[in-house]
Amino acid sequence: MTAVAAAGTLRSARRRLAGPILLFGPPFLFVLVFLVYPYANVFQFSFFRVEDYKFVHEYSWNNYLRAINGELYQRVLLVSARIAFLVTLCALPLAYALAYYAAFVVRRWRHVLYFLVVTPLWTSFLLRVYVWKLILGRTGLVNSALTLSGLTSEPLSFLIYNQFSVCLTLVYILIPFFFLPIYTALEKINPAYLEASADLGAPPFRTFWRVIVPLSLPGVITGAIFTFCLSFGDFVAPALLGGPGGTMVSNVIVGQFGAAFDWPFGSALAVIVLLTVLAVIGLGSLAERKGVGASE
Repeated sequence: MTAVAAAGTLRSARRRLAGPILLFGPPFLFVLVFLVYPYANVFQFSFFRVEDYKFVHEYSWNNYLRAINGELYQRVLLVSARIAFLVTLCALPLAYALAYYAAFVVRRWRHVLYFLVVTPLWTSFLLRVYVWKLILGRTGLVNSALTLSGLTSEPLSFLIYNQFSVCLTLVYILIPFFFLPIYTALEKINPAYLEASADLGAPPFRTFWRVIVPLSLPGVITGAIFTFCLSFGDFVAPALLGGPGGTMVSNVIVGQFGAAFDWPFGSALAVIVLLTVLAVIGLGSLAERKGVGASE
């Protein structure tokens, strides 16, 4: 009788475990195979070195010291961080104004506007960047219009192949990623809060600054994290529009894995980028918790 009871208990425990395993097992396996293992492989490679086009499996910090102490790589990392910061700063008012307009002004057509903002995400990233190359080029739309109108005698060279063109393109491309979390946060605001503010005599701008902005702060922080991280690690825009002064760290990483055949050093740079992104996410999460606590 005891053996039968033990067998029944074992079968019951197996049935209880089968559900969680079937539910969480495939996602966990996917993350393990396609996320954890590649990152672990890159991290391991970052300690190796290349000698006569062969990988020497000797662990050292030389690649990280080279990246941190090298003046060229310091400049590239600073340029990448500056471009990402400028893109985030420029995209913030545009995305917030668009999200506010969709959430509070065009209530009837908000879904149409939402669809129009999201639609560019369905097109190729490379195509959207290349379109801006055609617009800003010497024979592009802007220079052609300025030349034909007589405002300039020759095409403006500062419009392309510099940090300005990279920032402008990334702002256009990443606005939807900034817009979506802000719009979600604004849409969740209870209209009773706005009515209460108006009943207490607060003017519209004061209601916006003291009620709407604090309640939408989590969406702003989330959008800023998305925008900064995506622009910091972008490769296509600086490759097509950056020129010598707009080279970013992703272009250097691709060069190390390609022409230079220095995979360990490229892996070290990739790990530095990953740590930078994780630091930004951590700071953003901390700021979001403090902002939510202050608004409550």
